[in-house]
Formats: sequence, structure tokens, C-alpha cells
Amino acid sequence: MSDHDPNCIFCKIIAGQIPSRKAYEDEHLLSFHDINPWAPVHVLVIPKRHIATLADIGPGDQELMGRMLALAPRLMRELGVTNGFRTLINTGKDGMQEVYHLHMHVIGGPRPWAKG
Repeated sequence: MSDHDPNCIFCKIIAGQIPSRKAYEDEHLLSFHDINPWAPVHVLVIPKRHIATLADIGPGDQELMGRMLALAPRLMRELGVTNGFRTLINTGKDGMQEVYHLHMHVIGGPRPWAKG
């Protein structure tokens, strides 16, 4: 597991090679609006370090995962979501993961949604 995968679209977004509409950024995480949203508010939270899937997380990643999860309610408040939201991490082929860089969907806003 390297810090960066030159073929990964999310690593390219982190590097600024592909534009995104950022919702949050710090030294560990980047959050940006999904380009194909399922709901009125749909952001992705990704680690800046390339980790392919949730299945690749180890004991040393507990703090990072805590940071990702703790960011979700803050983002939803800042984006005006007041009536609940979903968090979703797809893992691997059977888990319907499409981009192999760990990412958490944070989805909210008035129903009905396109998916979920």
C-alpha cells in the first residue's frame, strides 16, 4: 500500500490534477461533492493516503477512520442537512466499490433520493 497511486482518480483529485468541488480539506482528509449525486447533498470523504479498500485498513488506521467518521456530522451541518444523513463505504467487488481508493459517501437532504 503506497501513499499515492498515479493511476487512481482520487489520488489525482488529491494532487490537484483533476478539479473537484471541495467541501473540506486538512492534512489527512479531503472531502468533495460527488459528481453524480444520489441526493441533494452528497459528498465523499477520502484519506489523502492511498488505501484501496476498507478491507486494507489495519490497527494503525484507527485514528484515520475515526477522523473520517467524525467529519460526517460536521459536513452535514455545514451543508445545511438537519434531518439526518447516511454514511456508506462500499468495499470490494461484491460490495459494489467502483473506485479503489477508500471513500465514504455522506448523503443527506430532503427525500426522495435517486438511490438508497
